[in-house]
Amino acid sequence: MRRSELNRRRDAIIGLLCDIDEMSAAALAGQLEVSVQTIRADLRDLDEAGLVQRRNGVVRLRRQSENIGYAPRVSVARGEKQQIALEVQHLVADGARVALGTGTTVEACARMLAATRKDLFVATNNMHAVMALQGASGATVSLAGGAVRLRDLDLIGTASREFFANYLADIAIFSCGGVSSAGEVLDYNTDEITARVAVSGCAQRKVLVMDCAKFGRELPCRKHMLWDYDVIVTGAEFPSTLLARCAAEGCRVIQVERSAEPMRAPL
Repeated sequence: MRRSELNRRRDAIIGLLCDIDEMSAAALAGQLEVSVQTIRADLRDLDEAGLVQRRNGVVRLRRQSENIGYAPRVSVARGEKQQIALEVQHLVADGARVALGTGTTVEACARMLAATRKDLFVATNNMHAVMALQGASGATVSLAGGAVRLRDLDLIGTASREFFANYLADIAIFSCGGVSSAGEVLDYNTDEITARVAVSGCAQRKVLVMDCAKFGRELPCRKHMLWDYDVIVTGAEFPSTLLARCAAEGCRVIQVERSAEPMRAPL
């Protein structure tokens, strides 16, 4: 089996569990038109990666007090993240001053910008974003200092607050740990909140990027509502009440396809 097909199916499993709180292996097999044995193998690998939890014959997304490691998150909703990155590139002009936050979706955006934009100035606390920008034409990149969170190769908390306070960016691109059904923007801990506030606060235009797994994920720390930002780019399907509130507050919601096959960045 091609690796892209495997990743696409596992993205689809995560997407279904975002929409339906819990499902059986048989129900997932029926939805995806594969055998129950195939789904059970997928669920076993996703469980070992800390993404889902199997119990009493059903599976659901794992709820945690701390985010899973960076490497497993890269493979979650990979196609959706690439679609988010494709949309984000249209929001960034050549020569723009860009602030980039942490996370795998932001890394995907950085990789797309490296391939499609030139002469960017980028301020970031995300070492993965720095590596993604290595081949960017004419780019200047400034990285936050301080203690590195080795699990994610980023810098959060006080270090990021003081770093981003030194810059005025045209656009900030950042993610979050979760979004409640009421539209509250959530994170796993206060250091992540501090980092998100810092990166969003240094820019004229604030862009939140989030895959569908983030919506409905209840986490302990909250700061901001969706409509406090200028643009939301996501594969999540928000209820009409949230969409109406975002529209009333001048927040643009760009919804991307969740099941799209991962694509290479344009050459």
